[in-house]
Amino acid sequence: MLRDIDKEMKSAQHLLYVSLKYTRTGDVIINLMRRWANMIEFSLEEILIHAKKTKKLKIIPHAPKLKQRAVIDIFKNNNTIKEIIALYSFFRKVDKLQNIRSNEFRKNVALIILDEGKEVIINMEKLKEWEKLLNDFIKVMLNFLKNKK
Repeated sequence: MLRDIDKEMKSAQHLLYVSLKYTRTGDVIINLMRRWANMIEFSLEEILIHAKKTKKLKIIPHAPKLKQRAVIDIFKNNNTIKEIIALYSFFRKVDKLQNIRSNEFRKNVALIILDEGKEVIINMEKLKEWEKLLNDFIKVMLNFLKNKK
């Protein structure tokens, strides 16, 4: 499972730093968010498996929302986890939301997503901000997996 997380992370980094640099399209941004969603999903699964082994969790839920709640319960005081869960929920529904591509094939490519009446502008700065948050999340997850208690 950790290999899958690493594979998705490398693929996402390639999309962010290579593909997006040269193609500059909304499709690359959407694919990047899909990769991040997969990475988060694999990470949540790994956290839940470890929590069950260390008896912090009795059963691993099957429904995605219940998995998210279980992880939030495990990391009650961790804001990074809460932000990642919210971001994961957003990434999962991006395909279904209406989007507008702005400045495609130009330096300031952006994707505007209409989410529940709000416009979410996804540009390079936002993507790099999310990448930093995801890297923090991976560190938290790896520290949790190292603990035997």
